[in-house]
Amino acid sequence: MTTHEYDIVVVGAGTAGCYAAATAARAGLDVVVVERKDESEAGHIACGDALKGADAFPDAIPKSQIESSFTNTGVDHGRFELPQHDTVLDIPVPGELAVIDRWEYGRRIIEGAANAGAEFHYDTVVQDVLQDGARVTGVRGIRKGDPVTYEADVTVDAAGALSILQDKADFEDATFDTNVSYSQFCSAYREIVEVPEEVEWDDALVFKPTQRAAGYLWYFPRTSTTINAGLGFQMTEEPMKLVEDLRRDLQNRPEFRGAEVKDKLGAALPTRRPYDSAVAPGFVAVGDAAGHVNPTTGGGIAGAAYAGTYAAEAILDALADEGPTEAALWEYNERVMDHFGGRYAGLDVYNVLSTAVDVDDLMGLLAALPGEKLAEALYSGSTSMGLGLKLKSAIKSFGYWGTILNFYRTKQLADELLERYEAYPSHPDDLVAWQHDRDDLMERVYETTGAEPKY
Repeated sequence: MTTHEYDIVVVGAGTAGCYAAATAARAGLDVVVVERKDESEAGHIACGDALKGADAFPDAIPKSQIESSFTNTGVDHGRFELPQHDTVLDIPVPGELAVIDRWEYGRRIIEGAANAGAEFHYDTVVQDVLQDGARVTGVRGIRKGDPVTYEADVTVDAAGALSILQDKADFEDATFDTNVSYSQFCSAYREIVEVPEEVEWDDALVFKPTQRAAGYLWYFPRTSTTINAGLGFQMTEEPMKLVEDLRRDLQNRPEFRGAEVKDKLGAALPTRRPYDSAVAPGFVAVGDAAGHVNPTTGGGIAGAAYAGTYAAEAILDALADEGPTEAALWEYNERVMDHFGGRYAGLDVYNVLSTAVDVDDLMGLLAALPGEKLAEALYSGSTSMGLGLKLKSAIKSFGYWGTILNFYRTKQLADELLERYEAYPSHPDDLVAWQHDRDDLMERVYETTGAEPKY
């Protein structure tokens, strides 16, 4: 068995892993990224290809490094198709928005991390975690058919949703969040489709509800003739029936007649709140592996980039001080919760609500709300309306007032939850008390919405 020694081993060459590796390598640490795919396939990940907030990405990998993957920067709004109500909603999207070639983007961030000094070991399948008591000390796996061990001061789990590392590690004596279930995750499937003529909506991200469950179809224009067509749905649903919904919708859309499918790929992603704690002694989880995805839109690239950066910076501080203890790595949790974690937790409340609301009622509610207010709710976790808009919406939404009342009460609880996350603890010893207060509030969410407990 071959044994390698590094300061940091990063498992997974996605966004979070590459930004963590680049940040640490630029600071002079010995970093290796282990990736299960071969070099030619690395970076090939199922994604909707929509990238929001690239204007403010961390600079460990310069924006100039990834800009070549931006294939459509003219997108400025979401287009929600609600056929049950013969309605199309145009919803503005705040901030910079682009549709990307995800595989090209994946190659570019790998190149950026390598330029920063990180090593990449491809064809490496991690099978187990090394531990010395509570402390994680590396990983074990197979590289190009041969057993291999990576010993490291810190292991960064960037292995994606439902990571095997978390199944193998013993977190009994750590704060690391183990309250994780497959039902908190979504399956996604997408096809890259070439259409013969330019689509009329190449400036929009198109969404449409599925017929069978609370999922959605999407059509994201990489260019005016190259479309990322996909769907997302909870992992409790039957995937093949929902893929049939996508297939049927593609066949019924005139702009897709004569289209050619260029690529197909599926994946799992978290549609849940961020992990309460994503650290343990010698171990940090980032990106999808820590629930760092907007649970209402499925967008996770920007959050992953920042999570990887914050993780590496916390590791650097820890290694320069007392070592990678849980307390030393805790600043990573704090920065994530302050930047986007609390907001994502607030948004997850609306996911909880959606499981207890009839799909037709939910679509009716969406059709009644002003587009700009929907945008606020989707991206900030909260919104507000003046008296005039309230009256206008009330008239338009006659017949859905019960659903609206439930939505309003849920919104109030989501706002309270945001306040709870603003008081996220500054030390792991205080986590249990904070969780108790947060969970009491979540009980009120379940009672108000009528939803089954999610956590």
